Amino acid sequence: MSYYDTIDFENTDFRKEPHKYKVGRGEQGVLMIEPYKGEILPNWRFKTPDIAQESSDAIYQQFCEYKKQDDFVGMDMARKFLQMGYTRARRYANYPGGKKYNKDGELNERDIDETKAKSAEIFEEKWILVREDEEYLEKKKAHQKKYG
Repeated sequence: MSYYDTIDFENTDFRKEPHKYKVGRGEQGVLMIEPYKGEILPNWRFKTPDIAQESSDAIYQQFCEYKKQDDFVGMDMARKFLQMGYTRARRYANYPGGKKYNKDGELNERDIDETKAKSAEIFEEKWILVREDEEYLEKKKAHQKKYG
């Protein structure tokens, strides 16, 4: 049984119950963890570089606010949204419409969209800032040691 089978995500407030939060790999669980999903998702956009800049700046500010509040789960969720901004923009940069595979399950050919590639770069800059933040790394290690 996996962690995702043991948690009632719809009825869990991870701000009130941070011990139930598992860091996971990459963006895992990003759209399941409330109230953070509801707080961060409205800021998450990457259609153009200007929109990506505004979005990544807003999410980075949320990261900083969570950090001030000593809220590791919020910090990690902001990190996940920044990472997801990078990976999704990269997907759309590489494949028209973000479709990596065709209807037959075969890999579509890459057709680089420079606008989306720039959006990905913008998110990547903030994602690197967050994932290398020393306080974040300390809190991550402590959370994992305490809660698994």
